[in-house]
Order: sequence, then structure tokens, then C-alpha cells
Amino acid sequence: MSKDARGWRSKFAVVAPSTNTIVQPDMDDFRVRGVTNHFGRIYIPNMKVKNDDEFVALVQAIGATLYDAVDRCMTAQPDYLVMGMSALMFWDGRAASERRMQELSDHCGLQVSAGSFACESALNLTGAKRIAVISPYFPVSDKNVTLFFQDCGFEVVRFRGLKCSSPVAIAQVPEATLRTHIAEMDGDDVDAFVQVGTNLSMCELCTELEVEYGKPFIAINAATYWHALRAMKIYDQFSGHGPLFEKH
Repeated sequence: MSKDARGWRSKFAVVAPSTNTIVQPDMDDFRVRGVTNHFGRIYIPNMKVKNDDEFVALVQAIGATLYDAVDRCMTAQPDYLVMGMSALMFWDGRAASERRMQELSDHCGLQVSAGSFACESALNLTGAKRIAVISPYFPVSDKNVTLFFQDCGFEVVRFRGLKCSSPVAIAQVPEATLRTHIAEMDGDDVDAFVQVGTNLSMCELCTELEVEYGKPFIAINAATYWHALRAMKIYDQFSGHGPLFEKH
């Protein structure tokens, strides 16, 4: 079998909404020698979101063209599929999300890493049981994220949904705003923090906050890419992007 000149260890297909400007640079930051990322865009308009119904419409729009984006990526003959979007893979709890991911895997013939299950795996390494979660979503999606983590055996003691007004607006949340929310959410009853929503830029911030707060901070893009590397038996460890890549 011939090997790709640049992706001789693994070629990752990464699918993300067309409005997402964070997941691609994040995952390129985590790329190791011999692994290449090949992005497929799930077409969605930059829909205005003002309530739960409009957020559900956004999730449905992503789901409607997900397989088209995956199929385009498959023409490059990738070795693994990475989900660069997360809301759909939390929806209706763990069992429903597992079925959805298995259907996707069956469709493309590849193993899949999704942020929801990657965060679960990352949290299990920490021993944390009581978590605080921050998301860019509306309450309807926050309930589904909470249900997923509860199904995984975690207690969600605090949740902060930012209700971002559009998909593009998620990437525009200032770091100072995120720091304020984290400070308000912290407490002795929180073992670890989790950030969901792949267009919310928190990978670098979570690495900083973990040092400042002395608690695990799981950023979904970092967890997802780490999960994909380890699934492909690529165990490179490197500094600068948090304990997942450095120690696990």
C-alpha cells in the first residue's frame, strides 16, 4: 500500500460548518509530523439565532448536509474522520449520539472522533465527577449537552450558555467575557470545567486557566484531536497545548 507523501502516518478528514473559523486553525495547531488534516465544509448560512426554535433549525441545517461534506472528504481516501462540530453529537443523550456516530461511521467506512465522546474520555482521565460546562448555545442545546454528560456518569453542577446570536458570532466572544463567566461558575463543588462548541475559541485559554485554577479544563477541539490521534495509535506527546497532549 502506498503512503501519502505528507500524511504517511494518517490522513484525517475533518468536517465542520462552513461558518466555523476556529476549529480548522485549532486542529492545525495540534497536527504532528506525518499527519495531515483535510477539511470538508458543511454548508449552512450564517443564520440569526434568537431563541431555541431557531437554534434547533441551525442544528437541523447542519445535519441536512453533513453527509455531503463527508462524501467530498472521502474522495481523498482519508484514514479517519474527525467531527469538527459538536451540537449534533450531544443531541438526545449518549445512547442516541452513539447510534448517530455509528451510522456516520457505517456510511463512510471509517472510525470517527466526536467532541462529545472525546470530552467524556478526557474527563475520565482526570477522575472528575462534578463538572461545570460553558457553551455558545441556547438552552435547548444546553439541556442536551447536560443529558449527555449525565448519561456518562457526571454531575453537571453549573452550566453557562452564551446564547450567541449567529454561528459566526460564536468565534467573536472576547476572552475577557469567557474569563468572567469561568470565575462566576467556579466553586468547591466543581472538579473540572468543560467547554463545548467547536467555534468557541478556548483551547489556549483553557491551558492557561488550568494552571490558574488548579483544575482540569477540557477544550472540545483539543479533546477531539487528541482522541483521534490516540485512536490511530499515534502517541506523540508535546507541550504548549495542555495536559492531554503532554501527558496522555
